[in-house]
Amino acid sequence: MAGMLQMRRSRGAASGFLLVLLGLWGALIPFIGPYFHYAYTPDTGWTYTTARLWLEVLPGAAVFLGGVLLMIATGRHVALFGALLAAAAGAWFALGTTLSPLWNNHLATVYTRIMEQLGFFSALGVVIVFIAAAAFGRILSVDSGIRAIETVPSAETVPIPAAETIPAKTGFTLTLPFRRARTETAPTEALPRTQPRTDHTQTIG
Repeated sequence: MAGMLQMRRSRGAASGFLLVLLGLWGALIPFIGPYFHYAYTPDTGWTYTTARLWLEVLPGAAVFLGGVLLMIATGRHVALFGALLAAAAGAWFALGTTLSPLWNNHLATVYTRIMEQLGFFSALGVVIVFIAAAAFGRILSVDSGIRAIETVPSAETVPIPAAETIPAKTGFTLTLPFRRARTETAPTEALPRTQPRTDHTQTIG
């Protein structure tokens, strides 16, 4: 069982490294983006807000941690946990801003609009990407499943077992497998017939 859970560390290294970079980007961009006019309000660098904590810093840290686990994992269970953690954080990046009005404004009237936004666009897109990515990874990781056609050897190359070999008729016996030996009687040479004696004596009367 333990052997089935083992995997090569390089199997998730590339994906883990990319997730680490994306996690750093998601967690740090709200703080450094204002320096090159790439930010939401507040448009000032290194300004902490609760919204940035829940919507950007925490999911970015989760993606970063998931990427690190994928890079160092030698067991499938650890790598799977890291991948699922990063996937959940990525979904939160996509859906968090849509759901945030529920606890920011405390308005029940925005509930229907948020559900429409999720069902028509955000949540639908996240689920589609997740299923397609799972199928993509499975296709790349498993064998084709098509068996190679076995070459049937020709009759000339098939060795015949020694037990089935019938010796040539050089003697008086013929041996077959699982059969009693049979003795062949050599044909008897025809003996010349004895010519009846003919009495050539003529009686002289």
